[in-house]
Amino acid sequence: MRTLMKRCLTACSAYTQESGEESKVAIQKNMNDAFSKIDKAVKRGVLHRNAGANQKSRLSSAVKKAIEPASS
Repeated sequence: MRTLMKRCLTACSAYTQESGEESKVAIQKNMNDAFSKIDKAVKRGVLHRNAGANQKSRLSSAVKKAIEPASS
């Protein structure tokens, strides 16, 4: 799970360096994979519900921060 979160954050930083459609798609794919893994961990009881929500919030805010300034 940490690996998927790190991949998403790395894709966000790569997108800020060089914005492009393939980078945007990579961010979305990595974020969806991470969200899925977090949800599965919460469902199975590995993560607490609030910890999972915190991690998802952290990822989505990083993605929003990376994508929004580029589109403005």
